[in-house]
Amino acid sequence: MSDTIAAISTSIGEAGIGIVRMSGRESIEIANKIFRGKNVEDLKDAENRKLTYGHIVDPEDDQIVDEVLIACLREPYTYTRENMVEIYCHGGVVAVKKILELALNHGARLAEPGEFTKRAFLNGRLDLAQSEAVIDVIRAKTDKSLQVSLNQLEGSLSAKVKDIMGILLEMLAHINATIDFSEDDLEDLDYEALEKKGLQVENQIKKLLDTADRGKILRDGLNTVILGKPNVGKSSLLNAILRENRAIVTNIPGTTRDIIEEFINIDGIPLKIVDTAGIRETENLVEKIGVDRAREMVNKADLIIAVFDISKPLTEEDHEIIELIKDKDAIILLNKTDLPSHFDANHLKDLLPDKKIINTSIKNNLGVYELEEEIKNMFYSGQLDIESDVVVTNLRHKNQLVKALKNIEDSLEAIRLNLPLDCIEVDVKSCWENLGEISGDTISEDILDKIFSEFCIGK
Repeated sequence: MSDTIAAISTSIGEAGIGIVRMSGRESIEIANKIFRGKNVEDLKDAENRKLTYGHIVDPEDDQIVDEVLIACLREPYTYTRENMVEIYCHGGVVAVKKILELALNHGARLAEPGEFTKRAFLNGRLDLAQSEAVIDVIRAKTDKSLQVSLNQLEGSLSAKVKDIMGILLEMLAHINATIDFSEDDLEDLDYEALEKKGLQVENQIKKLLDTADRGKILRDGLNTVILGKPNVGKSSLLNAILRENRAIVTNIPGTTRDIIEEFINIDGIPLKIVDTAGIRETENLVEKIGVDRAREMVNKADLIIAVFDISKPLTEEDHEIIELIKDKDAIILLNKTDLPSHFDANHLKDLLPDKKIINTSIKNNLGVYELEEEIKNMFYSGQLDIESDVVVTNLRHKNQLVKALKNIEDSLEAIRLNLPLDCIEVDVKSCWENLGEISGDTISEDILDKIFSEFCIGK
């Protein structure tokens, strides 16, 4: 990492401030070539971590590019543990791009996505789980998802994983000592003590996995699909939850022909709520595509809100919806309670006995509060304490924990069967390696590249 990287760290567009940052051995020297300070002639003399006022100037024609503040951050106490420079200019498109262009023309290269954070990881400032938390902080959709991401950035998950890895190292040390010195006067391996440590590992991995499903929702949002036949009130429900007229509402069947997605926050739970085309048979090609997409969305949903019109009897389309949701997590809304009922609610309860049913008149905003409360009850039923618990939010971490759990379960089975020590060692070591892919202790370069490629440029 001998080269110096540069990138724009703020969003491109009109704004009060834009930031161009550099990291690497030559970052201060490169900045010196394009900066003219008011009171500092040479940035090598600028105070560490202090802002210096001046202008960015194109050295070829001495044209001023922008009025800026510049900060020189000297290694090792920086984000990347390398020399860094941050240039604070006016926001917008032209100025920040011109400053970046000058930095690249005078010795820097354009940073790859996530390369600043990758350098922080490779230089030992962050472990891999902490590095991944950086992007989660940026993408957090609610206060609770932000809190969980910040906890991970502070090292809560890393500390727990490393505690488990420490127990596994103790197991490996005992096993290897017994294998290596089997002909000496060492005592035989204490299988009971080894099993006890293995059970500790198993229990702690299971505790982490117990948080993964709700953690994923905090990170990515509860994928919630509004489902129903045409004109039952799906788009009205979306508008009521959003508190704005996001979807067009008419009495014409098939008004909603495509998927409408919005994020909302219900008491810290991020909901990715999806309004779908009404389920029905149609000859209209565009509407038919929308209906097919609605059926596909059901398979991807974490939660389905199924809306039925109680002013009309159950139809063939209603029965199709019942079939689609009977094995899913779903909440049933019996809508249009302000109209005379022609609907057999008891028959619906018999068909969907385990589903929560709420009476609503969405037009009059009745039942929306009860729906939101039921969503909160479903999410918080597991008593997830995000303030004190370590929460697994990342699918990659969950997959590694699942692999590690299988390894430790296999090793416990081998211990109980008194299998040869090298068989036990293989499973214990595999468990340690799989956990190490969370912290970054055993990660491959290919996986590292994939992880950081998902970051934005400039972070």
